[in-house]
Amino acid sequence: MSTVALMGAGGKMGLRIARNLKDNPDYTTHYVEISEAGRAALAELGLSVTPQEEAIREADVVILAVPDALMAKICGEIVPKLKSGAMVMGLDPAAAYAGVLPKRDDISYFISHPCHPPLFGEETDLEAQRDWFGGVKAKQNIVCSLHQGPEEDYAKGEALARAIFAPVTRAHRLTTEQMAILEPALVETLALTCIIVIREAMEEVIRMGVPEPAVRDFLYGHLRTTAAIVFDFAGAPVSDGAKLAASKAREQIFQLDWKQKVFDIGNIQRSVREITHATG
Repeated sequence: MSTVALMGAGGKMGLRIARNLKDNPDYTTHYVEISEAGRAALAELGLSVTPQEEAIREADVVILAVPDALMAKICGEIVPKLKSGAMVMGLDPAAAYAGVLPKRDDISYFISHPCHPPLFGEETDLEAQRDWFGGVKAKQNIVCSLHQGPEEDYAKGEALARAIFAPVTRAHRLTTEQMAILEPALVETLALTCIIVIREAMEEVIRMGVPEPAVRDFLYGHLRTTAAIVFDFAGAPVSDGAKLAASKAREQIFQLDWKQKVFDIGNIQRSVREITHATG
């Protein structure tokens, strides 16, 4: 049995992890939380907090469910106090890829992040269908990286990642840089931006006088169908008229070199540095 210290246990991500660990017989978990609201939320789950010093002293693994901008400060406090052979688990690659994790050769750094329930899932249970983030009812996949440490620690990290993000179907092993290409570059820099623009376009169409219920029904349905076509789930092509409209709009909406800019490794490195040093 491994002893886990969950930092930020009363936060948004921390609470989801706490629910999955509290009855797991493979782990003894210490819940570390400084905010009153977070402590109250843990108490509602029947969980009490452990002082940070005690939790870190006993931990085989420390899970960092804390904001990226606080990662350097928190790691600077706890990493020197970890026992030799301990593992620090980050929940996204930003801190590791930005180089803000303290150097210590006798510990491991492991990173894991959920893929979240897939857009084209096969859940039939209504609660699973509405589990938007995963880790409760809906099955999801995860990505993992052994950023530093002996090879045998990968299996230990993946097993814990499967537990905290359960139910998990597949775990993909990547490098830390590959994880950073996925997030922030692919899903935040690009996909989130496109989805925000779609939301803004929807609001503009409503402002132009088209009834909001009709706009939402029409857009939501077409988003699902179009995604199924474009990602080869529907087994049908995009119509010639839609292709023409998209090709014309592409020149208006996107810069010609958007791929080179979004996926330039230097730009990705700058992005993670900004994320880990954010003050807002």
